[in-house]
Amino acid sequence: MDWKEIRGNWVVIPRNPIGIIHFLGGAFVATAPHLTYRWLLEELANKGYVVIATPFVNTLDHSAIAKTVLLNFDRTLERLHDSGGLRKLYLPIYGVGHSMGCKLHLLIGSLFEVERAGNILISFNNYAAKEAIPLVEQLNSAVFIEFTPTPSETNQLVQESYNVRRNLLIKFSNDTIDQSAALTKILQARFPEMVTVQTLTGNHTTPLGQDIRWQTGASFTPLDALGQWFRQEVYRDLNQLKRAMLFWLNPLSPP
Repeated sequence: MDWKEIRGNWVVIPRNPIGIIHFLGGAFVATAPHLTYRWLLEELANKGYVVIATPFVNTLDHSAIAKTVLLNFDRTLERLHDSGGLRKLYLPIYGVGHSMGCKLHLLIGSLFEVERAGNILISFNNYAAKEAIPLVEQLNSAVFIEFTPTPSETNQLVQESYNVRRNLLIKFSNDTIDQSAALTKILQARFPEMVTVQTLTGNHTTPLGQDIRWQTGASFTPLDALGQWFRQEVYRDLNQLKRAMLFWLNPLSPP
């Protein structure tokens, strides 16, 4: 898969694109999303989706990050159209976020006028700074450090202003930091019948899974059998995630 860096974003363009995905990763793995989420993003590209993955560095000001990643995405999209990299004038745009990336897409959809066909929000969490950053608790307790907006302010923003109607929320059965339940209630109250929720097997790091290419020798040995079994077990959850996302994006397309 041919990844290109365009205006600070990592981009992969399939031959006959049917949609565009703006991907935002988790807080500490978002600086190189084309590497940390490579398998999942390339699987989406293989099904016809242009992937624009925007790196970011986490700070306390999440509103500023949301504004910056949206600006970077828009600039990259403009460059692709101007250069002929994307020949179709209109393709539906979907936001896909993992962990903190979900919060950023929620802020983008609440603070700015954007046109999105839908958002996929995977393993959403909305922790306060002292819960999300262990170092904060070691600092002087007299100094108040918090994200902007705060968790409660984020919920209120989404409740009052979020404008992306169609949403898929994915949580994993073994994810102890997922906060999708509270978000589900907010979104279902705002857009009844437009919110889909799925619980899949896996954990918070499942979207980060990478493919292991097990090479068998001249003859198939018990070690080869073990290797293939391990590969199937590890990627069962990742493949399930891929299928759920692709079905929601395009129910008429085979997974």
